[in-house]
Amino acid sequence: MNLASAVNENFANYSNYLIRSAMFVYALAFLAHLAEWVFGGRSKIAVQSAALTTTGPAAAAPAVAVRSAGGTTTLERPKVITRASASDRDMADGPGASGGNERADLYGRIAISFTALAWLLHVCGVAFRAASVQRAPWGNMYEFSTTFGAVAVGAYLLLLVLKKNVRWIGLFLTTSVLLDLGLALSVLYTSSEQLVPALHSYWLWIHVSCAIISGAVFYLAAVGTLLYLFRDHYEVAVLAGRAQNNRWGDIMRRLPSAASLDKFAYRMNALVFPLWTFTIIAGAIWAQAAWGHYWEWDPKETWSFITWVVYAGYLHARATAGWKGRKAAYLALIAFACFLFNYYGVNIFVTGKHSYAGV
Repeated sequence: MNLASAVNENFANYSNYLIRSAMFVYALAFLAHLAEWVFGGRSKIAVQSAALTTTGPAAAAPAVAVRSAGGTTTLERPKVITRASASDRDMADGPGASGGNERADLYGRIAISFTALAWLLHVCGVAFRAASVQRAPWGNMYEFSTTFGAVAVGAYLLLLVLKKNVRWIGLFLTTSVLLDLGLALSVLYTSSEQLVPALHSYWLWIHVSCAIISGAVFYLAAVGTLLYLFRDHYEVAVLAGRAQNNRWGDIMRRLPSAASLDKFAYRMNALVFPLWTFTIIAGAIWAQAAWGHYWEWDPKETWSFITWVVYAGYLHARATAGWKGRKAAYLALIAFACFLFNYYGVNIFVTGKHSYAGV
């Protein structure tokens, strides 16, 4: 049987059109989210919310106590803790990207609507890619990238449906998905085609789908971790009496507190870590069926394991050593960097048994 004849070119073309259409709508969502951040934070509600965040004994400038001992006057200044753990602070969550501004909130709602529409187009594009070859639509880097973006956006929309306070991710998510799809179409694109015999296995559905879901949730956690570092720096400045009243400070005030961001990132990483563990186990089982060995220290296997070790170290440190705050955040970002290198770096620059997946 001619493998080329097994490809439905019409469905493949529909997939390309739908992915490009999704990019256009994601761009509209990006602009709406950008407008939400730009025009947000200018209402009385936002000003009051910012005041609640920065007032109180912890946020006030340290007072000077004067004590007289005989004929000597001593000035005592309270110690300012600049490296306090975020969980030790009593800082309120910010009012969100809109900052309580009704006009900005409207832009935010429009952005969510565009994101949901783009996601539907995106998912249909992935589905038509699968239908064009009658297999799982993640047999190469292009297909993995497009599916990865769809799963990341789907996870974000699911959190919104569950009434979680995550709309602050929207701008960063749409930016990332646009970059992801742009890179997929311009650099990683591969024509719809059948795979080599070793990849014709039900483990393709199980192993790679788990890797995609794990990576998508790791990505959301990484966004939360990165924003935690910025918000934590802002809160330290507030506690030290150096509140930033510029535009940057206004943006930081609208984010959730550092403690909330830290908790969000930790929960996301902890939630998906068992799935990443299963991903590696499933890959080993598939390797035994395809190559005759469970583990051969192939570059992809090695870096998957390194990623697992760093995430395991992060979770273990949080649970047993009491690592919270910046040290844990840096370790979480290193773990996600390992995941990214495992995907882009290993696939593009390193030759191994997984190389037949193609670019």
